[in-house]
Amino acid sequence: VQVVESGGGVVQPGGSLKLSCRTYGFTIAAYEMSWHRQAPGKGREFVASFTSTGGTNYADSVQGRFFISRDNAANTIYLQMNKLKPQDTAVYFCKATHWEYGSTYWGQGTQVTVSS
Repeated sequence: VQVVESGGGVVQPGGSLKLSCRTYGFTIAAYEMSWHRQAPGKGREFVASFTSTGGTNYADSVQGRFFISRDNAANTIYLQMNKLKPQDTAVYFCKATHWEYGSTYWGQGTQVTVSS
């Protein structure tokens, strides 16, 4: 079982990045998939997720700028990040939690740096 994020990098304020999270060993359809981030010196915080009915949830700080999507056939979710701000700088993590059993898997994270 593996969760692997990719797509991080350095971008200027106002720019965009698209993160990917690919899972191996399980199907994402059975899991609540979400994105979280951890900035230097801070705790890990929620960014975005899918609801059990197929909707989406976003943290207030990213609402309207970030968009979560998924490709069940590819066992991959994405995070499109637009209008990036320096305060979006963080390591971004993908999390998978089984809807019924609660078993949870985290990826290793991908660094996003927003700087001019």
